[in-house]
Amino acid sequence: MRTATLVLVAYVACVIVGALWRLLPGPLHDAVPDLGALTAAYLGLTARRHLAPAVGGSIVLGYLVDLISGAPPGLMALVLGLTGLVARAVQQRIYVRGATMTIAFSAFVALVASVLALIVRAIYHLPHGQWSTELRHVALVAVATAIVGPPVWKIFRRIDAAYARTARDRDAALEGITR
Repeated sequence: MRTATLVLVAYVACVIVGALWRLLPGPLHDAVPDLGALTAAYLGLTARRHLAPAVGGSIVLGYLVDLISGAPPGLMALVLGLTGLVARAVQQRIYVRGATMTIAFSAFVALVASVLALIVRAIYHLPHGQWSTELRHVALVAVATAIVGPPVWKIFRRIDAAYARTARDRDAALEGITR
């Protein structure tokens, strides 16, 4: 139930951000933050014993993002599933805590998801722009995702706290990845 709630909240956030982000002035109006990748990373980081629900939630969110973004069917589902796995592998080696580390990790997640998307597009001969334009877009998406990463994960921690069974679990969820 927790994973389904996180996926639903992330999907609504993707719809809202996708509609409103383009109204921003400056160079970031084309680089929409990758909320799907942030959600997949959060699900991968917070997966306790079983990784299947986290990856399944990431894949479902990926299909929903495919629907609203116009990406080829299954592209973001594959990318977000792999992003969740990468976040889980990273989580076992580093400890993400504090605002600075969360911002850096959000940028890392966006870079990983964008590079995975480029690799999948190249493998399956899907259309893409010039490589210089694509790499510039990857960098802008990483910056935009780093900006919105901490508030998004704070919302996810609140949802985790709502599903906690004990006061100790609730406090641990609220402490979460960032303070």
